[in-house]
Amino acid sequence: MTEALLARVDRLESIEEIRFLVSKYSLSLDMRDVDAHVGLFAPDIRVSRDKVGRAHLKAWVDQTLRQQFSGTSHHLGGHVIEFTSPDRAHGVVYSKNEHEAGGDWVIMQMLYWDDYERIDGRWLFRRRLPCYWYATDLNKPPIGERKMRWPGREPYEGSWHALWPSWKDFWAQPPGAETAEVATPAPLEQFLATMRRGAPEPKIRVR
Repeated sequence: MTEALLARVDRLESIEEIRFLVSKYSLSLDMRDVDAHVGLFAPDIRVSRDKVGRAHLKAWVDQTLRQQFSGTSHHLGGHVIEFTSPDRAHGVVYSKNEHEAGGDWVIMQMLYWDDYERIDGRWLFRRRLPCYWYATDLNKPPIGERKMRWPGREPYEGSWHALWPSWKDFWAQPPGAETAEVATPAPLEQFLATMRRGAPEPKIRVR
């Protein structure tokens, strides 16, 4: 088997493993297997400004789930994966979620901006950045602004559209306006960077 063919096979296997990684995240989180869940992250995952590692992540996940949610369900949608090297990749994946939060049933639409890294032969999360469109009571459609409407909290805007300059560009263009040219399609492995208009990868605010 040629070197080029081996690289292509490795890429296909990596894509499948990353897709399973995301599915395992949802299953382990929803079934409250916190050990299985944190094992999907890099051993030296950063949890806060001064805390690193799976043990700290486990403590944070355990506390968050016990304090906020009686139950959850994460339904995965489209997943775009691009590689920066054979052992590093990033991706965007849609997630439609349901939460039992005390006496409330909260539905949510979001996407994750992920960084993946292959460590000791396994693909793991290097980080996950959640970007929200809405969260609201099941019976209250989130029409209007500040669509993040968790019961007992002040509504706020999510970052669903903030990552993508095309959102503002589209609405800034007058209705019916026509452009003379169509942009060149994004190069291979550059679709997300092209949509981001060359901006650096978004950052997580470290608590």
